Amino acid sequence: MITVTKTFLPPLEEYNKYLRRVWENQWLTNRGELVIALEQKLKEYLNVSNIIVTNNGTIPLQIALKLLGNRGEIITTPFSYVATSAAIVWENCTPVFVDIHPEYLTIDETKIEDAITDKTTAILATHVFGNPCNVEIIEIIAQKHNLKVIYDAAHAFGVTYKEKSLFEYGDISTCSFHATKLFHTGEGGAMFTKDANLYHKFFYSHNFGHNGALAFHDVGINGKISELNAAMGLAILPYLENIISERRKVIDYYNQNLNLNKIQLLKLRADTQWNYSYYPVIFKSEEVLLKVEGKLNDNQIFPRRYFYPSLNKLSYIKDSEMPQSESVSCRVLCLPLYVGLSVQELQLIISIINENL
Repeated sequence: MITVTKTFLPPLEEYNKYLRRVWENQWLTNRGELVIALEQKLKEYLNVSNIIVTNNGTIPLQIALKLLGNRGEIITTPFSYVATSAAIVWENCTPVFVDIHPEYLTIDETKIEDAITDKTTAILATHVFGNPCNVEIIEIIAQKHNLKVIYDAAHAFGVTYKEKSLFEYGDISTCSFHATKLFHTGEGGAMFTKDANLYHKFFYSHNFGHNGALAFHDVGINGKISELNAAMGLAILPYLENIISERRKVIDYYNQNLNLNKIQLLKLRADTQWNYSYYPVIFKSEEVLLKVEGKLNDNQIFPRRYFYPSLNKLSYIKDSEMPQSESVSCRVLCLPLYVGLSVQELQLIISIINENL
């Protein structure tokens, strides 16, 4: 069976090396030695101002919306994983969708200002498949209207834009370290901010609001990651360059052998150093997608419809028309992409797709 992704696991003895430290310390959670070490190594690897590693990638979104959303309207994208919209609703804010650019697949910055009202408090945009939003224009709009900017950067680990980490843009960026991601801790995530005051608020908010053992800054929740998860991240981090290199080879092979006259690929924004995290292809129609997907499934090959449906169609959200997002979401399929995908497997995937376009 060939799945859309396969979790990269480090050599067991290297993971066990970190686990021994956990056993020696007898410290499993509450920001132990390995969590602190992981944050420092990631800060250096990513070249970011501040990082807080968390127990998943959704908690940072919820904390950001809690602190910056103020129960207002949040301008957001309909083309993302459901967590983006769900976090907005969960934090008693109102999602206001803005359609996407048909090639970059990120929020269409030219449509944002028309969606702003006196209830708008923030913009929550997704760097879709690690492709940067138009961060410069979004920043100009946010400053003009006194709005906060939150980036769902779940797919953007290691991406740089104009030679700077994509996590350094906006008021806060969030990332997922889920097992399906390029870099993972099994379950986990992180939040990033350049603002020291916001960092302080985010830090105590992910730790029940604690100010030391017996006092509290303010309300908070439990967003802490365990030492066991941090151990996985520490064991994987040395392999990141190899992981990215191997995924690049897979994407290059797809690009060289797929019939690109009949499918559309993601257009990367200029000045982006990408991370090769996903390989989305957009078919001419949903009928073609379903035909191709069915033939692949018949051969035990399972791509994934990232992202379907368009989030404006969720049952718990007020419906609105988003023509670009609705069209793309019906036609986009992410192909298998992971370390260890063989040339023979790629040839089978590609032949089935090309024969059924």
